[in-house]
Order: sequence, then C-alpha cells, then structure tokens
Amino acid sequence: MMSPKTLIPVFLFLLSFNLSFAQQTIPIQAILFKEISKADSLMFNAVNNCDTLTYKKFLSPDMEFFHDIGGLTLGADNELKSIVETCARGNHIRRELVPGSLEVHPIKGFGAIEIGAHRFYYTNKGAQEKLSGTFKFVHVWQLKDGQWKLYRVISYDHPKKV
Repeated sequence: MMSPKTLIPVFLFLLSFNLSFAQQTIPIQAILFKEISKADSLMFNAVNNCDTLTYKKFLSPDMEFFHDIGGLTLGADNELKSIVETCARGNHIRRELVPGSLEVHPIKGFGAIEIGAHRFYYTNKGAQEKLSGTFKFVHVWQLKDGQWKLYRVISYDHPKKV
C-alpha cells in the first residue's frame, strides 16, 4: 500500500494530466460547434431567401431526408425540387433555430451530428406570416473536400393530421 506522501504526488500528476487533456479537447469541440452552427445558419439563410444555388452547395448529392409526416426524400435534386416549387408558388418559408437547443457531436472520420429544435414560419402568397410550429431535427453532416455537406436529415415531432 502506498503512503499518503507517495499518493499525493501521484494524484497531482494524474489530475494535471486530466486537466491538460480536457483543455486540448474543449477547443476542438468548440470549433466543431462553431463550424456546424455557421453551416446551418448559411444553409437556412439560403432556404429562407429561396436561394437554391447556395442551398444546393450544402447538400450531399446522395442525401436522405426522413420526415415523420412527409416520408422519405432521396437525393439533393428531389430536396431542391420542393423548395423550388414552394418559392415558385409565391409562398415563403422562414426557419428559425430555437435558441439554446443546438447540440453538435463529432463522428470520428466522417463529420458531425447536429441536434436541435427549430420553428418554421410560412407566408402564403398575399397573406401574413404564420408560425407553422416548433419541430425537432437531427442532421448528419459530412466533411468532404473541406466543405460541410448535409448527408442525412431526420425531421420529427410534427403534429399528425387526422
């Protein structure tokens, strides 16, 4: 058994090692959070402004979009089609991230998982903007060639229509 005099330096060494390790990992997590937050913001700014060219830059060509009410959308082209149709009808979508709801977690060797809640507002042609609701989402982002691409989307907790 170790004496207290021997145990204290060992404890302090382990504590300092643990603290230095934590200091190294925290900035990486903060950088990842900032990058995904920025990509999310820029992507939805494009959606909010019917800027399909910019929106497409954030989509992986083989993306999959799972929506609890709308079902499965396969591919970036099909996802873009829905935005183009909405904008062509003169309707407007505005997405707003719920403050404090965003979580970002790394996926080793691939990218990141983004989890949060967002509100969608709709404005039909000639009408005033209305809140559609607050919903939950999971985004899987892939870092490919230095660009963040939306690879998988799960959008859920939408009210069920009877």
